[in-house]
Amino acid sequence: MRILYISHTHPPEGGILDNVGGMQRVSQQLIRELSVKDSVTVFKETINAAGKGQIAAQTAFFLFKQLMELPHRARDVGADVILFSSMVTASLAWGIRDRVDIPMVTINHGKDVTLPFSLYQWFIPKVFEALDGVISVSRATRSECIKRGMDPQKGVALPNGMDLDRLNNFPEKKKSRTKIQQKFEIPLNQKLMLLTVGRMVERKGHEWFVREVMPRLDEHFVYVTVGDGPQADDISRAAGEVPYSDRIFLLGRQPDSILKHAYAAADLFVMPNIPVQGDMEGFGIVLLEANMANTPAVAADLEGIRDVIAQGKNGYRVPSRNAKEFADKIDELTNGSYTEFSERARSYVKKHFNWNYVAGQYVEYLEDVIRENA
Repeated sequence: MRILYISHTHPPEGGILDNVGGMQRVSQQLIRELSVKDSVTVFKETINAAGKGQIAAQTAFFLFKQLMELPHRARDVGADVILFSSMVTASLAWGIRDRVDIPMVTINHGKDVTLPFSLYQWFIPKVFEALDGVISVSRATRSECIKRGMDPQKGVALPNGMDLDRLNNFPEKKKSRTKIQQKFEIPLNQKLMLLTVGRMVERKGHEWFVREVMPRLDEHFVYVTVGDGPQADDISRAAGEVPYSDRIFLLGRQPDSILKHAYAAADLFVMPNIPVQGDMEGFGIVLLEANMANTPAVAADLEGIRDVIAQGKNGYRVPSRNAKEFADKIDELTNGSYTEFSERARSYVKKHFNWNYVAGQYVEYLEDVIRENA
């Protein structure tokens, strides 16, 4: 099978991704895994649109170039299928449908489906009509696609995978706690560390957790966040206004080396997402990264998180915005058989979310689409 892969969020091989989660890392790892399969050859037309104020211009130029050249490129490489990395690049399918005689499939991630712009939402059903297959990273994302006119027979939900090689070498917990304590002056002696990793946007629920859950937890808990984003100032203001501000630490964006120490140092990973119109959590890969560091999770029972957290296996889901249940579950887990549970969480992720397994599911689905459209 010859796959022509199109992405505007694909870093160059070997590029360092000092960020948290994101479509860039998923794109890089998926293509790397597909490329090593004996039955697959991957050809790429990719950029990594980045830089403050430049992303829109870079993406627009890339899409225009592909609109002109993609049908010729597909014929030149003898592609069996075109695979788009998101609904943004999949928009090309509508413009080239009558010039391409092979199936076109997209991956979508959540926000690239629900983006709340009327013109974009008007256009989305037309893109689905032009596509031959749709891979959603969660059942929640697939459901949003169906609401927007996707034929249910076209779409399947397949999870993101994990780069186990990258995540097999977490530092030892005691060493990581010392590192985090010294570098950021966080008092972790005799304390339990709660960690949230992700962009500071409304749906992530940082501010809600600071104001509503932290006051229900005793002084043995500290709350640490890694990441930045448009809500950083609001979250910082909330952290400064509460009487327990000395137990809240906002570390901002950090390189992978520090992020690994944070994952390993934490006692629990928390993902307190809240529902936001026009935005959604497509998957939640940071939950799995935490699990690989032997850190179980407590997360909101919402959207794509449901495809990541299996109750009692790698963490627990609790109702979104229910501060009491969040606090109660955190207390319960930190007072229970923590070591056994944390090891079970890591084993669950290694079995169900390794890229070799996930990429195999991609190959099976793409082969089915090719056969159906032969």
